[in-house]
Amino acid sequence: DEFNAKIVLERFADNPFLPKFYEDKERFAFPLEMSFLADRYQQLSDDLAQLDLFKNLIVSDYYIFKSLIFAQITLQKDEYLLYRKMFDLMYKEIRKPDLYVYLYQNTDRLLQNIKKRGREYEQNIEAAYLQKIHDGYKNFISTQQELNILIIDVSEIDFVNNTEDYSYILNKIKNT
Repeated sequence: DEFNAKIVLERFADNPFLPKFYEDKERFAFPLEMSFLADRYQQLSDDLAQLDLFKNLIVSDYYIFKSLIFAQITLQKDEYLLYRKMFDLMYKEIRKPDLYVYLYQNTDRLLQNIKKRGREYEQNIEAAYLQKIHDGYKNFISTQQELNILIIDVSEIDFVNNTEDYSYILNKIKNT
């Protein structure tokens, strides 16, 4: 609303592989990652192609590169190589963001939020897994010279319930 933007939110709740993945990571990693890649690609392609005449821009709560970060962590080497071929084909077609905002949270805070969110299948996520994901994002950010990237550490703030924290983030974005 602050930017008069069309919002694109990741659709994960309907993914039938997600609960199965948390039960048996090795068996369900590849179908999970492929289903997320296909869904993210379709959603971003559709939404970016239909830029609303009454909105100034699009704000998304994810970027398709998220798919590659997770795949690097969850897939076996041969699966990852196949996955990467598909990703590269799709990535060429996706418009790059004008600003990439990474809201960093430390692992302890992430675990607290996961517990608070209460999704049954997420409750056994290990800190080491979350650290690997963070390292994947860190590596992605360090290699993306062409992206305008803003990193905001939100580990000690609550932008959902605290208007001052929310304003702090908005100001950081507006001043970038």
